[in-house]
Formats: sequence, C-alpha cells, structure tokens
Amino acid sequence: MRPLVILDRDGVLNEDSDAFIKSPQEWIPIAGAAAAVARLNQAGFDVYVATNQSGIARGYYSLDTLSDIHKKMCAIAADAGAHFDGITFCPHGPDAQCGCRKPLPGLLDQIAVLRGAPVAGGWMVGDTLRDLQAGVARGCRPALVRTGKGQRTLDKGLPAEFADTPVFDDLPAFVDWLLRDAAGTSV
Repeated sequence: MRPLVILDRDGVLNEDSDAFIKSPQEWIPIAGAAAAVARLNQAGFDVYVATNQSGIARGYYSLDTLSDIHKKMCAIAADAGAHFDGITFCPHGPDAQCGCRKPLPGLLDQIAVLRGAPVAGGWMVGDTLRDLQAGVARGCRPALVRTGKGQRTLDKGLPAEFADTPVFDDLPAFVDWLLRDAAGTSV
C-alpha cells in the first residue's frame, strides 16, 4: 500500500478567508503548495484533500461553484506536475449533526473507501485543531501548518494529546521534513 498524506484545503493549499472562499477567483494558492504536492506524488504518496465547505449550507456558493474551485485547484496542481488522488468535502453547516464535518472523521472514511484501504498510519495535515482531531480519530499522524488559521490555532494552545504534533511554517516545509524522514535522514 502506498503511503498517504491527507490535506485540508483552505489554509494548507490556498489562502484562507474568514469570509469563505466563494469563487474560483478567491481561491489563491499558497506559494509552493502545488509543487509540494508534486513532490509527494513523485515520492509515491497518495495525496487526498478533506475539506469542510459549510459555505454551501450557508448559501454563500453552490456545489457547481465548489466544483469550479476544485477544477482550478487541480489545474494549478497539474501545472506544477501534481495531482490529487481524491477530494472529499462536507457541504453541511456546523449544526447539521452530520458525520462528515471535521473534527468528525467521515471525510477520512470516504477517503478509505476511495483508496480501498484504511487511512490509519497516514498523515493528516491541517491548520486547525479539528483537522488534527479528524485524522487522529482514524489513526492518522497529525501535522499542523502555520499558514491559514495555523498560527491562531497554536496561539490558542493545543490540547495535551496534541503536544507532540509537529508544526511547520507551511506545506512545503512539511514535505521537506517528511521526505527527509522517509529517506532515512535524521530530522
């Protein structure tokens, strides 16, 4: 089975906004993120995206618009020589009581079905505590990036069970570390 990295979208792959990413024009890639995904692909990792998209439930954008945003994301990734093995999203609002909204692990369960294998042992890279919680619920190793809401998450303080979570400036820094570690180089 190929090694796995699951990425949150907003704040990890693209600039985040408290006002939501409501159009392809508002989806702005974080410098180096697409190239980092390409490096993961080249190193043999499966790369999936798991993203909460409550803006759909809130009426800020439609499923068609989300599809257009993801087409842009995939095109930018392709231009960098990267691809995603799958994208899962939760369209529900925070009060919907669904099982797919992070911190619940439903999106990771969907990824397990898509790849035909459990996600346990893979990496969950996010910029919020709920990203980390979703990953840990399915046996993933958590990693936090400071981009997006990451620094805000750190400033609030991580719960004790996440005290050993590695923290990186951004996705490229995580990939640098991971690929050095995978090659057996001391980190």
